Amino acid sequence: MQRLLTGIQSSGTLHIGNYFGALKPFVEMYPSYESFLMVADYHSLTSLKDSSAVRESIFNTVKDYIAVGVSPEDVVIFKQSDILEHTELAWIFDCLVTVPFLMQAHAYKDKVAKGLEANAGLFTYPMLMAADILLYDADVVPVGEDQRQHIEYAREAAAKFNNAYGETFKEPREYINKAVATVPGTDGKKMSKSYGNTIPLFGTKDEIAKAAMSILTDSSGESPENVYNIHRLLRSEIDLAPIYKANKGNYKASKEALIEDLEAFIAPMRYVRENISDTDVANILREGSEHARAIAEKKMIDVRQKVGVTL
Repeated sequence: MQRLLTGIQSSGTLHIGNYFGALKPFVEMYPSYESFLMVADYHSLTSLKDSSAVRESIFNTVKDYIAVGVSPEDVVIFKQSDILEHTELAWIFDCLVTVPFLMQAHAYKDKVAKGLEANAGLFTYPMLMAADILLYDADVVPVGEDQRQHIEYAREAAAKFNNAYGETFKEPREYINKAVATVPGTDGKKMSKSYGNTIPLFGTKDEIAKAAMSILTDSSGESPENVYNIHRLLRSEIDLAPIYKANKGNYKASKEALIEDLEAFIAPMRYVRENISDTDVANILREGSEHARAIAEKKMIDVRQKVGVTL
């Protein structure tokens, strides 16, 4: 069985766009692999300087993924900072790549252009991500199109080390789900927190209703296109046809039908999430980190020997 690894940072309150764009595809594909899910807490330090927020994000990230269907019995869920080999290997990779090479990173340039502080961690981020992946001989790394370059950087780091010290690291390949459609927001644009057009993934029924009732509708049309485009994420077009035919011109009724389906979809996940304690998460991370550490330690014994620091 091939090995799959993905790293995640908590980005605050999740919305249904996050679910259909990233969480659902992972839940569907992970059973086909030996899967590792890493909570990327060290990566978050490039922009998050609040220790309480960092801790909270760790717990929230694990709860989110378990609530949508990730089984801790079938996936190794671990915390990046628990495995010291990540930062150790990142330093070795830093010593193999050049500053001009790292300056080509799209993510770094984009974040700096948006006003994010250009700290050294942000600059060398790709080498820590390379270490995250290469420590575990991952075959497949699911990423969005905007992170394709990070996997290219990981392959480059692997190739540079292998050329300098002998065959050691497997070069991973990215997995980009081309079938994932853009999830529309309440204003018809791509659903995004920055646009303020989201429907919360674990929201209460009242929060879901408030978001759904705010969906912009075209008063000149017979069927509210923005409502329908969100609704078809939950039901087939065949199922929706009689609903929208019966509510032709009645936008409020169409939104109410969407609210009921959203609540039926979200309520079970919300219930699971509410019943996961911080103690549960701590236990899951402890067991997952023990598993991951055994693999990382074995790899680093070989790496230290090859670079010459083992006497």
